[in-house]
Amino acid sequence: MKTNGISRRAFAAGALASTGVLAACGNGVGGRGASLIDARVSTTLDEMYRSYPNTVTLAQKANGMLVMPLVTEAGLGFGGAYGRGALLVNDITVDYYSVVKGSGGLQIGAQQFAHVLFFMTDDALTSFRRSPGWAAGADLEYVVSDQGDSVAADTTTALTPVLAAVFARAGLRVGATLEGTKYTRIIP
Repeated sequence: MKTNGISRRAFAAGALASTGVLAACGNGVGGRGASLIDARVSTTLDEMYRSYPNTVTLAQKANGMLVMPLVTEAGLGFGGAYGRGALLVNDITVDYYSVVKGSGGLQIGAQQFAHVLFFMTDDALTSFRRSPGWAAGADLEYVVSDQGDSVAADTTTALTPVLAAVFARAGLRVGATLEGTKYTRIIP
């Protein structure tokens, strides 16, 4: 009796060879992730411009804007945050990014918020785009604070290379800052 079965070696070799093909199926290329992010970015910008009119002038002067429409942050002792967004240059999406933040200390609660980084100089934008993972530090100047107050753009903020607007907060957690936040380019 003749069997046309497959040997264990042939099966293992086939499974190993197909792993790369199957892994490529989940990379997001051709998915609707990008269009979903683009729609959220557009809605977020409309809300920001309507709620904080001073950001319209900043957007016009900026060399680029990183828009994170929805960042979810939670903490109980240790905390973290995650979100996805897009980098716009001349109102065109050029890259997609994720944001990750970790924190520790006295904290409890969860919140969601949106934020926009305005890159006011070519050097700041180039540095952001060339870095494998850009970390926001305490040197950011806020034009819309975490309490939702609008701050006028004066000569101090106009000379700062990166400006931040944090707004549309919802949830039960005190504060929304960008210190210690890392941004990484993604393929949605």
